[in-house]
Amino acid sequence: MTSAPMAAPEASQHGAKIPPDAALERLAYLYGRIALGVAFLSGIADRFGIYTGRNVGYGNFAGFMDYTAKVNSFMPASTIPFLAWAATAAEFFLGAALVLGLWTRWVALGSAALLVLFGVAMAISFGIKSPLDYSVFSASAAALMLYVFESRKQGAAS
Repeated sequence: MTSAPMAAPEASQHGAKIPPDAALERLAYLYGRIALGVAFLSGIADRFGIYTGRNVGYGNFAGFMDYTAKVNSFMPASTIPFLAWAATAAEFFLGAALVLGLWTRWVALGSAALLVLFGVAMAISFGIKSPLDYSVFSASAAALMLYVFESRKQGAAS
């Protein structure tokens, strides 16, 4: 059994060689950060009617409010507008910050926490299958990995 030869390491900005695994790690980090941020922003676009036609989830903010009430069926009805707007503000802030690469360590941790809250609310209201089918816990785990990566990177820079 032979193994394929390893690709030559890339050169960094400072002329040092970057091992192929390190380059893939950086690409995976960027991919995870952008994918998670765009997913948050896509939800915002849906609830404000930017998407039309097939495969629209909420379609408008009223549809999102209805969904918020269903997901948070255990909460008093009077809290639903606050929860819908708080989720919208959090998703917009976290999504934009992830895409722009701002405060990535803390934004990633906040994203992980928000997604766990969403997943738990979905599990309480709809059963465990719902957050698993929508990969809510997977996305939360990815956000937590971004936090760990960023923490490790900051620790190495000190």
